[in-house]
Amino acid sequence: MRTATVTRTTKETDVEVSVDLDGTGTSSIDTGVGFLDHMLDLLSRHSRIDLAVRAKGDLHIDQHHTVEDVGITLGQAIRRALGDMKGINRYADVHMPMDEALTRVAIDISGRPVLVFRTGFRHSKIGTFDTELVREWFQAFAMNAGVTLHVETLYGDNDHHISESCFKGLARVLRAAVAIDPRAKGEVPSTKGTLGG
Repeated sequence: MRTATVTRTTKETDVEVSVDLDGTGTSSIDTGVGFLDHMLDLLSRHSRIDLAVRAKGDLHIDQHHTVEDVGITLGQAIRRALGDMKGINRYADVHMPMDEALTRVAIDISGRPVLVFRTGFRHSKIGTFDTELVREWFQAFAMNAGVTLHVETLYGDNDHHISESCFKGLARVLRAAVAIDPRAKGEVPSTKGTLGG
Protein backbone atom coordinates (compact mmCIF):
# COMPACT_ATOMS: atom_id res chain seq x y z
CA MET A 1 0.00 0.00 0.00
CA ARG A 2 1.52 3.29 -1.10
CA THR A 3 -0.04 5.40 1.61
CA ALA A 4 1.23 7.81 4.24
CA THR A 5 -0.01 10.16 6.93
CA VAL A 6 2.15 13.06 8.11
CA THR A 7 1.47 15.61 10.82
CA ARG A 8 3.29 18.89 11.31
CA THR A 9 2.73 21.02 14.39
CA THR A 10 4.43 24.35 15.00
CA LYS A 11 3.56 27.53 16.88
CA GLU A 12 2.03 28.79 13.63
CA THR A 13 0.14 25.79 12.24
CA ASP A 14 -1.20 22.32 12.93
CA VAL A 15 -1.39 20.25 9.72
CA GLU A 16 -2.28 16.63 9.00
CA VAL A 17 -2.10 15.13 5.50
CA SER A 18 -2.96 11.60 4.35
CA VAL A 19 -2.33 10.32 0.83
CA ASP A 20 -3.01 7.15 -1.14
CA LEU A 21 -1.05 7.17 -4.38
CA ASP A 22 -3.19 4.37 -5.81
CA GLY A 23 -6.53 5.97 -5.03
CA THR A 24 -9.37 7.24 -7.17
CA GLY A 25 -8.99 10.97 -6.62
CA THR A 26 -11.26 11.44 -3.64
CA SER A 27 -10.45 14.30 -1.31
CA SER A 28 -11.41 15.83 2.00
CA ILE A 29 -9.80 19.25 2.35
CA ASP A 30 -10.12 21.86 5.09
CA THR A 31 -7.24 24.31 5.43
CA GLY A 32 -9.19 27.45 6.31
CA VAL A 33 -7.98 28.96 3.01
CA GLY A 34 -10.77 28.56 0.47
CA PHE A 35 -8.69 29.04 -2.67
CA LEU A 36 -6.07 26.54 -1.48
CA ASP A 37 -8.85 24.04 -0.72
CA HIS A 38 -10.05 24.42 -4.32
CA MET A 39 -6.55 23.88 -5.75
CA LEU A 40 -5.92 20.80 -3.58
CA ASP A 41 -9.29 19.31 -4.48
CA LEU A 42 -8.50 19.51 -8.19
CA LEU A 43 -4.95 18.27 -7.54
CA SER A 44 -6.43 15.14 -5.95
CA ARG A 45 -9.07 14.63 -8.62
CA HIS A 46 -6.74 14.94 -11.60
CA SER A 47 -3.81 13.02 -10.06
CA ARG A 48 -6.12 10.22 -8.83
CA ILE A 49 -4.32 10.48 -5.50
CA ASP A 50 -6.69 10.22 -2.54
CA LEU A 51 -5.99 13.20 -0.32
CA ALA A 52 -7.12 14.26 3.13
CA VAL A 53 -5.85 17.58 4.48
CA ARG A 54 -6.70 19.26 7.77
CA ALA A 55 -4.95 22.48 8.75
CA LYS A 56 -5.37 25.08 11.45
CA GLY A 57 -3.13 28.08 11.13
CA ASP A 58 -2.57 31.64 12.25
CA LEU A 59 -4.93 33.07 9.64
CA HIS A 60 -5.46 36.14 11.84
CA ILE A 61 -1.94 37.11 10.69
CA ASP A 62 -2.18 36.03 7.04
CA GLN A 63 -2.38 32.88 4.90
CA HIS A 64 1.36 32.45 4.33
CA HIS A 65 2.21 29.99 7.11
CA THR A 66 -0.80 27.79 6.44
CA VAL A 67 -0.22 27.60 2.69
CA GLU A 68 3.51 26.91 3.07
CA ASP A 69 3.08 24.30 5.80
CA VAL A 70 0.41 22.44 3.83
CA GLY A 71 2.89 22.31 0.93
CA ILE A 72 5.62 21.01 3.25
CA THR A 73 3.40 18.34 4.79
CA LEU A 74 1.91 17.15 1.50
CA GLY A 75 5.40 16.92 0.00
CA GLN A 76 6.57 14.82 2.94
CA ALA A 77 3.53 12.55 2.67
CA ILE A 78 4.06 11.95 -1.05
CA ARG A 79 7.74 11.16 -0.48
CA ARG A 80 6.94 8.74 2.33
CA ALA A 81 4.19 7.02 0.32
CA LEU A 82 6.62 6.47 -2.58
CA GLY A 83 8.79 4.31 -0.34
CA ASP A 84 11.76 2.85 -2.22
CA MET A 85 10.32 4.14 -5.53
CA LYS A 86 10.71 0.76 -7.21
CA GLY A 87 8.87 0.48 -10.49
CA ILE A 88 7.69 4.08 -10.79
CA ASN A 89 7.78 5.88 -14.13
CA ARG A 90 9.73 8.68 -12.44
CA TYR A 91 9.44 11.27 -15.25
CA ALA A 92 6.44 13.05 -16.74
CA ASP A 93 5.56 16.29 -18.47
CA VAL A 94 2.39 17.98 -19.70
CA HIS A 95 1.11 21.13 -21.33
CA MET A 96 -1.98 22.02 -19.30
CA PRO A 97 -4.56 24.37 -20.79
CA MET A 98 -7.09 26.18 -18.63
CA ASP A 99 -9.19 28.34 -20.91
CA GLU A 100 -6.82 31.07 -22.21
CA ALA A 101 -3.92 30.01 -19.95
CA LEU A 102 -1.33 27.36 -20.84
CA THR A 103 1.26 26.00 -18.42
CA ARG A 104 4.02 23.49 -19.02
CA VAL A 105 4.86 21.24 -16.05
CA ALA A 106 7.64 18.63 -15.93
CA ILE A 107 8.68 16.41 -13.03
CA ASP A 108 11.50 14.06 -12.12
CA ILE A 109 10.96 12.09 -8.93
CA SER A 110 14.68 12.18 -8.39
CA GLY A 111 15.14 12.60 -4.66
CA ARG A 112 16.92 15.85 -5.56
CA PRO A 113 14.63 18.80 -4.81
CA VAL A 114 14.68 21.63 -7.33
CA LEU A 115 11.95 24.08 -8.32
CA VAL A 116 12.01 26.20 -11.45
CA PHE A 117 8.89 28.38 -11.35
CA ARG A 118 8.35 30.76 -14.24
CA THR A 119 4.81 31.90 -13.71
CA GLY A 120 3.65 35.47 -13.25
CA PHE A 121 0.35 36.91 -12.11
CA ARG A 122 -1.32 40.12 -13.19
CA HIS A 123 -2.71 40.97 -9.74
CA SER A 124 -1.58 40.54 -6.15
CA LYS A 125 -4.72 38.66 -5.10
CA ILE A 126 -7.26 36.13 -6.30
CA GLY A 127 -10.16 37.03 -4.03
CA THR A 128 -8.48 37.13 -0.61
CA PHE A 129 -5.64 34.79 -1.66
CA ASP A 130 -2.18 36.31 -2.24
CA THR A 131 -0.99 35.17 -5.67
CA GLU A 132 2.64 35.11 -4.46
CA LEU A 133 1.64 32.14 -2.29
CA VAL A 134 1.24 29.92 -5.35
CA ARG A 135 5.00 29.88 -5.77
CA GLU A 136 5.51 29.47 -2.01
CA TRP A 137 3.30 26.38 -2.04
CA PHE A 138 5.12 24.84 -5.02
CA GLN A 139 8.50 25.58 -3.40
CA ALA A 140 7.47 23.93 -0.14
CA PHE A 141 6.01 20.94 -1.95
CA ALA A 142 8.99 20.31 -4.26
CA MET A 143 11.61 20.65 -1.51
CA ASN A 144 9.82 18.22 0.77
CA ALA A 145 8.66 15.73 -1.86
CA GLY A 146 12.25 15.53 -3.11
CA VAL A 147 11.30 16.19 -6.72
CA THR A 148 12.74 18.22 -9.55
CA LEU A 149 9.80 20.31 -10.72
CA HIS A 150 9.58 22.79 -13.58
CA VAL A 151 6.48 24.99 -13.89
CA GLU A 152 6.26 27.58 -16.65
CA THR A 153 3.15 29.44 -17.73
CA LEU A 154 3.53 30.14 -21.42
CA TYR A 155 0.65 32.60 -21.52
CA GLY A 156 -2.56 33.55 -19.75
CA ASP A 157 -4.64 36.52 -18.68
CA ASN A 158 -6.80 35.34 -15.78
CA ASP A 159 -4.92 34.73 -12.53
CA HIS A 160 -7.36 32.06 -11.36
CA HIS A 161 -6.92 30.17 -14.63
CA ILE A 162 -3.12 30.52 -14.46
CA SER A 163 -3.02 29.10 -10.94
CA GLU A 164 -5.40 26.31 -11.85
CA SER A 165 -3.29 25.34 -14.86
CA CYS A 166 -0.25 25.05 -12.56
CA PHE A 167 -2.01 22.80 -10.04
CA LYS A 168 -3.75 20.69 -12.69
CA GLY A 169 -0.43 20.33 -14.50
CA LEU A 170 1.20 19.11 -11.30
CA ALA A 171 -1.68 16.68 -10.82
CA ARG A 172 -1.24 15.14 -14.25
CA VAL A 173 2.54 14.77 -14.01
CA LEU A 174 2.23 13.23 -10.56
CA ARG A 175 -0.37 10.80 -11.87
CA ALA A 176 1.99 9.64 -14.61
CA ALA A 177 5.28 9.75 -12.69
CA VAL A 178 4.16 7.81 -9.60
CA ALA A 179 2.43 5.13 -11.67
CA ILE A 180 4.06 1.70 -11.69
CA ASP A 181 5.57 0.58 -15.00
CA PRO A 182 4.73 -3.14 -15.25
CA ARG A 183 7.87 -3.69 -17.38
CA ALA A 184 10.09 -2.31 -14.60
CA LYS A 185 8.29 -3.61 -11.52
CA GLY A 186 10.73 -4.04 -8.67
CA GLU A 187 13.42 -1.88 -10.30
CA VAL A 188 14.55 1.52 -9.09
CA PRO A 189 14.41 3.73 -12.21
CA SER A 190 18.01 4.93 -12.00
CA THR A 191 21.30 3.76 -13.42
CA LYS A 192 22.73 4.42 -9.95
CA GLY A 193 20.36 1.88 -8.43
CA THR A 194 19.02 4.46 -6.02
CA LEU A 195 17.15 7.75 -6.13
CA GLY A 196 18.11 10.71 -4.01
CA GLY A 197 21.40 12.44 -3.52
